[in-house]
Amino acid sequence: MMKKIKDMIPDSIYLKMRFKKSMGYSLNLKEPKTFNEKLQWLKLYNRNPEYTTMVDKYAVKKYISEKIGAEYIIPTLGVWNCFDEIDFDALPDQFVLKCTHDSGGLVVCRDKSSLDMDAARKKIETSLSNNFYYMGREWPYKNVPHRIIAEQYMADDLRDYKLFCFDGVPRMTLVCSERFTKDGLKEDFYDEAWNHLNVQRPAHGNAILPIQRPKQYELMKKLAAKLSEKMPFARIDFYEINEKVYFGEITFYPASGFEGFKPEEWDLKLGEWIKLPTGGTD
Repeated sequence: MMKKIKDMIPDSIYLKMRFKKSMGYSLNLKEPKTFNEKLQWLKLYNRNPEYTTMVDKYAVKKYISEKIGAEYIIPTLGVWNCFDEIDFDALPDQFVLKCTHDSGGLVVCRDKSSLDMDAARKKIETSLSNNFYYMGREWPYKNVPHRIIAEQYMADDLRDYKLFCFDGVPRMTLVCSERFTKDGLKEDFYDEAWNHLNVQRPAHGNAILPIQRPKQYELMKKLAAKLSEKMPFARIDFYEINEKVYFGEITFYPASGFEGFKPEEWDLKLGEWIKLPTGGTD
């Protein structure tokens, strides 16, 4: 009952309440200044219908293929509407299952013979039953069809290269590494010349050793610029596997705009890089 009541709260009111609780200061939609404030503004007032295709993990593959080329797409092994439709016998020994409509509905299978089928079912079916939009009012997800895809397993311990783009210009890159290690995810920010930046998100520390600049970093920046053109902000994610670039995802609201930075001044600095379109109101 409480969940249904919460879901009925208008987006602007919900975002103000959650922002205050998460960030510790009030959300100013009339004159937003910080990165996280501006992400909330963009949720409410920058509603390009094409964004729904871009966050759909299945539909975006066609979009990316047409925009930059099919060679950057991780191969899809199948798409289904529910867990019981999946023909596991037809899948290879290694694969990745993803829900197309959310963030986190993920099962990585490194050995099909040892896959915990009950745990996989529970995770996927739980994700399928949720509308990711209601968690942070990220409207592009609201009408994405709830489906499951299987993708080719690409490599162990993949690093994510997440390029923060502002009006089509990549300004900084977040590298996520050691995701499946004992010590957990590490995050490092680099500028466009691959200088390590003194900024962190509170939940994750830096990698112990410096992250080497990916060999195809210039190509990543070129592709990210093309994919993010005419967008106030977009984060374009890539992988580099055997010196080849693969597209990961497009994200419009990292951490749903509810996670700060250390030091805090970076929230303002990144906010200055977002030039909001005209329009919008509190």
